[in-house]
Amino acid sequence: MKKHRIVQCCLALCLALGLLIFPVGRMDVQAAEVIATVRGTVMKGTTSELMYLDTSSGKMEVKIDSGTDTSGCKFLLPGKVISVSLSHGSDGYLHAVKMTADAQDSSVTLDTSSVSTVTGTLSDKTKNDVLCLDTQYGLMELKYDNSLDMSGCTIMVLGQNYTVKCARGSDAYMHAISISDASSSSKGSTSSYIPNNCSSSSSVTGKVSSDTTPDILYLSTSDGVMQFKIDSDADTSRGMVHTKDNKLTVYFYHGSDGYLHATGIVGEKDNSSDVTIDSSSTSTVSGQVMKKSTENILRLDTRYGEMELKMDKVEGGNNGRALVKDMWVTVTCARGSDAYMHALSISTLR
Repeated sequence: MKKHRIVQCCLALCLALGLLIFPVGRMDVQAAEVIATVRGTVMKGTTSELMYLDTSSGKMEVKIDSGTDTSGCKFLLPGKVISVSLSHGSDGYLHAVKMTADAQDSSVTLDTSSVSTVTGTLSDKTKNDVLCLDTQYGLMELKYDNSLDMSGCTIMVLGQNYTVKCARGSDAYMHAISISDASSSSKGSTSSYIPNNCSSSSSVTGKVSSDTTPDILYLSTSDGVMQFKIDSDADTSRGMVHTKDNKLTVYFYHGSDGYLHATGIVGEKDNSSDVTIDSSSTSTVSGQVMKKSTENILRLDTRYGEMELKMDKVEGGNNGRALVKDMWVTVTCARGSDAYMHALSISTLR
């Protein structure tokens, strides 16, 4: 029995000495010095943590960690040729020490007096000199070169969301100026804005029903379908598009006529952008509101085909009336510094 206790004490002492010699912090993966530099093509499946590289020696899996120097290669796109300095990690993987890509020179000058901001998902249509973002307004193409400021993100991979500041270049293309990881707070919401004189009103959130008219809103809620009259002085500045399934929050009161009356309506609208509008050259278009319209994008069926207009610069609403599917409207619009057309004012045609 005494012998067992002596053995246990010896084991405990050895363990304590081991922890002193090999502290817990040393359990992290340690990469050795550079063992080789390889050149290869980035393959599909590459993420911000693991790169698949097709080299002359075969296909390689290389880990990317916080210690990797990515200053010379910010885009890990399938088909892109890069050079990678490698080391062996204590986890058995190859680790990227440094990544570099061929330089891209540009003699284009940018009009930085008018900068726009867009957010979207990096599309697989992105090429070595053209950045393609899948945004809520469609696919946007932006040229880029080595002057691009990417201090806001480590590397870019397909399928991730990014926010890009851009400006028009002397070649007439939009060029990316800086890129950062997209923030989830960039989207607007129905709860962050309370219409004028509605702070003490009752409210309910739901989706627009197909029975909705310009004057009567049918809202499908958790308690069933509710019917609201829209007062002429109702604040609909952030909730004027009432197409089927659009999500709205309605502020209301009980009228003496037995109806519920909407005093304010708020939709899912993005925060105002910093796009500048060329108001010296406006256009007027007429068409029917399409069912795909939202608070952010008004889609019109015109004689020339489908037209998309951003709604972030609308100053005058539809005289307090809601925009519903198939309604004929006239829109005054102008081109923004982001190359999109923006609605400035909307009125009912008939």
